[in-house]
Amino acid sequence: MPLSKIQGIEGQVTPNLGRRNLIINGVMQVSQRGSTFSETTAATYTTDRWLRHIGSSFNLDTTITQSTTVPAGTGFTHSLKVEADAAVTPSGGDNGGIGQRIEGDTVKRLAYGAATGKSATLSFWVKSNKTGIYNVMFGMNNGSSTSSEKYLHVKEYTISAANTWEHKTILLPANTVQSITTSTTEGFRIVWWLAAGSSDHVSANSWIQSDSYSATSNQVNFMDSASNEWYLTGCQFEIGDTATDFEHRSYGEELSLCQRYYWQNEDVFVYGKSREADRHRDCNVPLPVTMRATPTLTKLTDPSGFTGSWTQGGKQNMRFSGVAPSDGYVATCGTAKADAEL
Repeated sequence: MPLSKIQGIEGQVTPNLGRRNLIINGVMQVSQRGSTFSETTAATYTTDRWLRHIGSSFNLDTTITQSTTVPAGTGFTHSLKVEADAAVTPSGGDNGGIGQRIEGDTVKRLAYGAATGKSATLSFWVKSNKTGIYNVMFGMNNGSSTSSEKYLHVKEYTISAANTWEHKTILLPANTVQSITTSTTEGFRIVWWLAAGSSDHVSANSWIQSDSYSATSNQVNFMDSASNEWYLTGCQFEIGDTATDFEHRSYGEELSLCQRYYWQNEDVFVYGKSREADRHRDCNVPLPVTMRATPTLTKLTDPSGFTGSWTQGGKQNMRFSGVAPSDGYVATCGTAKADAEL
């Protein structure tokens, strides 16, 4: 049966239905923070929802970009490109990789913790000049305050041909022992490792009660040369034992999903009449979507002529309070960001 079809009611073949992909921004098309990210030991976000995972302050000395290099014939527009900037050797608990964290409520449909738990399939496109065995780590309940609820599962995949896009499929069995207990905090994570130290080596293909960053001893050291490059796109995580066609979503829909976790705007308008006595101005600015949690707000620039600050207004708006440059009506703008990442 073609991957573009699934079995429907009474054996009827129907087109693939949407809302299968539990990963957000799987083709890296949304990147509110910019298009180039240069970091070493910091665990920072890059394209929306994609986070550098760093263990033991490992020096993942790389430049990460939102690239337009994509596998032909897929309809993808972007990929995530990682370029090594220096040769680094991991040791002990050093780890470095790229991954995504998923809310508990999103993955509870996996029905873990029972014999009826559902298997899931991860599929993605990858390309690198550094061939060999790489690892993907699945972690669950990392947002829980109870350590015994945290489990991980490691899978290996192989990049066989240098500088060639390859499509990979990984089947993840259900965890029938432990349920997903979190709600709007982190319930699941998927990490593509690029380097891993020997202290965190584990065996592949089984659920382990742990929340450590882990990989097998076969993991290549992508960081062994400053000439290495690694690309990732077309990431899909779905219930079932078959990798179906990638679920394309419009840019607007993908942006809205991303803005639940992070919002940055360069056109935040402050408009209205200031108090004539002291030229003070207060206003509420609605956020484009309801955020996962009350966000941390950061002022990037003041509205033109104003001096003031942004404060939290809950999950749906933020407030600006400042002093206008003159009496009367003003119309101006500033920039700010709201962060409710996992």
